[in-house]
Amino acid sequence: VAKMADMVKVSIRKGNPEMKGNVFDGVIVRQKKPYRRMDGERVAFEDNAVAILKDEKGNPKGTQIKGPVAREVMERWSSVARIAQTVY
Repeated sequence: VAKMADMVKVSIRKGNPEMKGNVFDGVIVRQKKPYRRMDGERVAFEDNAVAILKDEKGNPKGTQIKGPVAREVMERWSSVARIAQTVY
């Protein structure tokens, strides 16, 4: 079971026709299921979202992430957090 800020293999289902059906590495940046932080706070987002990575080092394929990104992602994947609009 994958959780926030984990690296996963993803297949593109919607979006750019050239990328559709291809398999990429990605980092989970938002999840609907509530999860508990170490300080006891419970966090849940409106949708599930993944940031696509272009290499194993964690460099993102895109130039921006629309919507908030979890703080756990910023701690583990600083290059992904750099292109985020907001960190929650």
